Amino acid sequence: MYDQNQKDVLRYANAIIQNGMPPGVLMIDDNWQEDYGKLNFHPGRFPSPKLLIDTLHAKGFKVMLWVCPFISADCNVYRYLEKNNLLVKDKNGDAAIIRWWNGASGLLDLTNPETVKWFKAQLNKLTTEYGVDGFKFDAGDYHFYKNVVAYKNVPSTMHTELFAKIGLDYRLNEYRAMFKMGGQPIANRLCDKNHNWPDLQKLIPNMILEGLMGYTFSCPDMIGGGEFKSFLGGAVIDQELIVRSAQCHALMPMMQFSVAPWRVLDKPHLNAVLNTVKLREKFKDYILKTTKASAITGEPILRSMEYAFPKNGYALIKDQFLIGDSLLVAPVVEKGLVKRKITVPKGVWKTAEGKIIKGPKIMEMDAGINTLPYLVKIK
Repeated sequence: MYDQNQKDVLRYANAIIQNGMPPGVLMIDDNWQEDYGKLNFHPGRFPSPKLLIDTLHAKGFKVMLWVCPFISADCNVYRYLEKNNLLVKDKNGDAAIIRWWNGASGLLDLTNPETVKWFKAQLNKLTTEYGVDGFKFDAGDYHFYKNVVAYKNVPSTMHTELFAKIGLDYRLNEYRAMFKMGGQPIANRLCDKNHNWPDLQKLIPNMILEGLMGYTFSCPDMIGGGEFKSFLGGAVIDQELIVRSAQCHALMPMMQFSVAPWRVLDKPHLNAVLNTVKLREKFKDYILKTTKASAITGEPILRSMEYAFPKNGYALIKDQFLIGDSLLVAPVVEKGLVKRKITVPKGVWKTAEGKIIKGPKIMEMDAGINTLPYLVKIK
């Protein structure tokens, strides 16, 4: 979890391709850097970062780096920022020390234009010198800014908004904490989900809600669950859950892996996951077309049944969704199911096998472990 290094990142990238997956956006997680706020590649773990990123680019990957607004209190960057009043302060006028999941640190005061200028300079150095394509902006939660004194007296939620605005300058970005940025070119990820069925069942309604709030470029956390503690300490991996999670993600706006499926799955379950990736490739152009339309109109990419077909009694359906108006997706989100009922709205629809279905109706479809039920509207 905290041993990001050049050798293992490259090995992981190679394994993605060797296991039959296309190269995508590769995020290098926390601890690639020298310290929090000291945004240089750690020279011991990344001896040749430019070579690494050039190699990843040559393989077809885009590269994002994890960053946060915290500054380690015992590094020279902290001393510089403290001296220049670029950190939030406590009520005594000293730089505030904020406790978060990785300890206790200083915190950037983004109400100060000079702090924004400094932070962007660090990020821009990574994009220009190394070719980094974007950043995963972690933390930024409003509660870290409670009871602090800032350059400008603003609500704690505004600090989250200001952190989000940093990402607008970068072609690739991802956030988890967000405020008042609906309609903006921001990729917003759901909060970390656990490796269990109840959390899998939250993905569709959570994604529907995000889209209605204006966060259309949305990511449903990570396949199998993004809460990493679910995979540590001898945790039992539910292979069926990994497959169903991948199927649930496959035709959503984003599909993001964390735990390597080839590491935790047997061959039949791995093949089922690889089939979901192939299915996404099949619909890639349609997903991109819908995404570009969303950028213009503001309409959700992922839509509830009620949104797309209002006043038909669909408001409480939370286990199927549409991408645009023409792709209806009905993942299995309950353990052990091999068939499921699907609510088909009005129109003429086609199954993956080419069968023509006329709605409105409720029908049952096969949904074995290798199957993601979906319908394409043709009329």
